[in-house]
Amino acid sequence: MPSILAGITVPLVGMVDMAVAGHLPGGSSASLIGGITIGSMLFDLLYWNFGFLRAGTGGLTAQAYGRQMADQAGHDGLMPGPGTPVMPGSDRASAQLGRILGRALRIAFLSGLALIALQWVVVQLAFLVVDCSPQVRELATRYFYIRIWAAPATLSLFAFKGWFIGLQDTVRPMVADLLVNGLNMLLSAALAFGWAGLPALGFDGVAVGTVLAQWSGFTYSLLAARRRYGFSAHGNGLHGAREDQKDGSAHGNGPSGARAFFSLNRDLFLRSVGMIAVYIGFTVLSARYGDVLLAVSAILMKLLMFFSYFTDGFAYAGEALTGRFIGEGSPEGVQSTVHQTFLWGWVMAAFFMLLYGLGGTPILSLMTEDGAVVEAGREFLPWLLLMPLIGCPAFVWDGIFIGATASRDLRNSTLLCAVGFFAIWFLGRALGMDSTPENAIHLLMAAYFMHLAIRALYLTVRYPKAVII
Repeated sequence: MPSILAGITVPLVGMVDMAVAGHLPGGSSASLIGGITIGSMLFDLLYWNFGFLRAGTGGLTAQAYGRQMADQAGHDGLMPGPGTPVMPGSDRASAQLGRILGRALRIAFLSGLALIALQWVVVQLAFLVVDCSPQVRELATRYFYIRIWAAPATLSLFAFKGWFIGLQDTVRPMVADLLVNGLNMLLSAALAFGWAGLPALGFDGVAVGTVLAQWSGFTYSLLAARRRYGFSAHGNGLHGAREDQKDGSAHGNGPSGARAFFSLNRDLFLRSVGMIAVYIGFTVLSARYGDVLLAVSAILMKLLMFFSYFTDGFAYAGEALTGRFIGEGSPEGVQSTVHQTFLWGWVMAAFFMLLYGLGGTPILSLMTEDGAVVEAGREFLPWLLLMPLIGCPAFVWDGIFIGATASRDLRNSTLLCAVGFFAIWFLGRALGMDSTPENAIHLLMAAYFMHLAIRALYLTVRYPKAVII
């Protein structure tokens, strides 16, 4: 529930940023909104490549946590309940947990500094493939050059979130997300319009507010990790890797652990590449068929992904508990986690099928006042009913496989589903299934759902060998 609550604040940030840009005096509202949209898209595509910092850290931490729980049970015969913190000085306190986070933070900070250093190159490369008006490009570039200064904090927050979830703690990342997203909305508006005595920075204020919010979230997360779990940036590897040489285990420590850590994150990085290929392909291909159908496709994708924000809460639970029970060496715990996660996932799927089935047209009207877009979108509403059925197993398996650190299967499933997406698209075109713009969007939706079906089927087949212990 904390993960779901935090997740649903994410789309609110983008909506507020667009609303602020749309009400700024001077200049075209469309251009200002376009600048925010393109600038935010650049960061989405950029940061998505670093999703391994959350997933890899979460899986390794959950398994290390499970081993500490097993050690504690062996010492005093009592198994601490879920959510019991690993406190400094106890039998369960482990330098290994700190080194996992320290290593992830090193990668996050160095990567963030590299992005700052290469910001001009990143922008030039991005606009080789992004087509927009000169005014929108100028605004998006200004936005990017300001917001990029939050890169080390943003990437570090990925690592912190994975670490906290691995410790069975979803409250700390929820607070961090609410703090970041809440401050983002407040500061962006206040700095843009000059509220509460703050300088009125106009369009630039939106980006400055985001930077301040990200660094505030980083500060909170660092203090929470230190005060609740005894993490020390100096003692646990943020400034060095000497501690890694003291332990040669393959579970996230030592030289062999470092190799396993980077191998895991390499696979998760390739997984991100496959996912990005699908979502970029969906947007680029739908843009070929006019502004109305592009808007319809964009709204449909937002509605499809809205389901994922809720399902991700259960996927995070599956990730944390699967990793813990694997660390404890409890196959019964792993199987129970899978059953319970899917049970709640299907409950959520049934709710969203009801929501999409009864509220399709009103939801379209809520998203846009353009009657042409609403009318065109009605034809594609049946596709929404497939999302819970096919998306539920795909998203839930993701969390379980991340907890099991089964990164090769995650990599393979995503690369295969990317191939499936483009195969369906090009095969459909070869058969003339894109004879009209509307048919082309139907074909595109079919390709998207094929990619989800491949993910779900592949991970279902691989589960007995990759996860069950």
